[in-house]
Amino acid sequence: MARPDDEEGTAVAAAHPPTKGYLLVPGDAPAGKVNAEPQNGPKAGFLALNGVPPDSPAAALGALGRPQSPLAPEEETQVRLLPKGPGEETPCAEDPRMSRTALSPRRFVVLLIFSLYSLVNAFQWIQYSIISNVFEGFYGVSSLHVDWLSMVYMLAYVPLIFPATWLLDTRGLRLTALLGSGLNCLGAWVKCGSVQQHLFWVTMLGQCLCSVAQVFILGLPSRIASVWFGPKEVSTACATAVLGNQLGTAVGFLLPPVLVPNTQNNTDLLACNISTMFYGTSAVATLLFILAVIAFKEKPQYPPSQAQAAIQDSSPEEYSYEKSIRNLFKNIPFVLLLITYGIMTGAFYSVSTLLNQMILTYYKGEEVNAGRIGLTLVVAGMVGSILCGLWLDYTKTYKQTTLIVYILSFVGMVIFTFTLDLGYIIIVFITGGVLGFFMTGYLPLGFEFAVEITYPESEGTSSGLLNAAAQIFGILFTLAQGMLTSNYSPKAGNIFLCVWMFVGIVLTALIKSDLRRHNINIGITNGDIKAVPVDSPADQEAKAIIMSKQAESAI
Repeated sequence: MARPDDEEGTAVAAAHPPTKGYLLVPGDAPAGKVNAEPQNGPKAGFLALNGVPPDSPAAALGALGRPQSPLAPEEETQVRLLPKGPGEETPCAEDPRMSRTALSPRRFVVLLIFSLYSLVNAFQWIQYSIISNVFEGFYGVSSLHVDWLSMVYMLAYVPLIFPATWLLDTRGLRLTALLGSGLNCLGAWVKCGSVQQHLFWVTMLGQCLCSVAQVFILGLPSRIASVWFGPKEVSTACATAVLGNQLGTAVGFLLPPVLVPNTQNNTDLLACNISTMFYGTSAVATLLFILAVIAFKEKPQYPPSQAQAAIQDSSPEEYSYEKSIRNLFKNIPFVLLLITYGIMTGAFYSVSTLLNQMILTYYKGEEVNAGRIGLTLVVAGMVGSILCGLWLDYTKTYKQTTLIVYILSFVGMVIFTFTLDLGYIIIVFITGGVLGFFMTGYLPLGFEFAVEITYPESEGTSSGLLNAAAQIFGILFTLAQGMLTSNYSPKAGNIFLCVWMFVGIVLTALIKSDLRRHNINIGITNGDIKAVPVDSPADQEAKAIIMSKQAESAI
């Protein structure tokens, strides 16, 4: 029984086993073999094969009724999709061999739970750095030791990203999500046992567990968006998932200075305040882990988009994680995006980690305002993320938007750098907000652009590699900017970041925009998608034209 898509309102037909629906096009067939000329009538879009009219019984019997024999390995199959012309009907919309496509209401629950435990993980990343001077005094360690409580997040990501993305691709979304939430909860509880001045190594251990958890968190936004959300909301969903992490950073800037004020002269009170922060974090992390176990599902009953149906219907035996990695590194636009994303996000990580030191250099005793400036930076970035996600869903102008936001981030960084020492902290609030709006707003743009230019490769793998690049650049930038800040001034460290961001602008301009996922969703193919069955969902804007090599030669 046909049922409408909850969001799109498209009619869907009853499911049919994929094994009865494969009609394949030879991968080496030239594009000209597919007649893309508009035709009149309800049969528009079907092929005329060797002079046989598309609406003739012979064509139908020859193409559909003949059993399919296996193709040779070299005859790898590809799909050909043609857009539907205006005023035409979709013949396959009533085809009983079509599979259903629908948007599940559960998608909002999955997105909310993920965003919340991602929030807690990001909070734990920044909770030390924003009051670094307090923890230096409490544990009796240097500023570099406290910086490593933040940088361990970046360091852990690099060696663990490949096993984490392999696990996501082979064992699925639910297991990966539960690992991220569970390790985040465990790390929070370990920190509760570190509230003594000689137990810095215990708090470092807890932070290491949280850093491992984020390996299973940062790569999921684009995967959750693609698996659960339709083509008209996928970018907004990805931005919302990233928003949870950004909100956690914002809360990490705001709450620690309030919960743990600088009371170095009263060690017992300081320990009590730190304990309150740690136990509160643990309670929230535990609740979210329980909710994740109950509500987080692998995927919806029906795919939300034509592009997702194509991936789900392809043969699992054809997938190779190693081959997917090789394909990504052979994709020149993705490699360029990998570098530019690493530069931008690494600069953001560095600024976030060293913000307290930069502010206190020019504004003594302003720990609370340093946290508020960080909050302003991230909240403005959250607004930027949502607006960028909505803009992408509306326009699909991925490269143009990415390049413009990159340029504006660079301009914001230059302004922030040369106004930091003017002596008016209100100016730092304003410039920090401008910087955050564009710099943090860039994060979901990179994820979604990567998914578009690498489809049908796994979203988790492409996002994971982007995050790995961000962690590598983040470590290098934090160490370099930290040394320049200590040895010279915050301005020297910020100029260092400005130079790198300018390089990122140049490389972003060189990226070729090939929107593969979007093309599949609107009915245009570039020939890279393999083994898509006839019973994949039909979009009202597109129709599938599929035939076998044997059927063509027989006709």
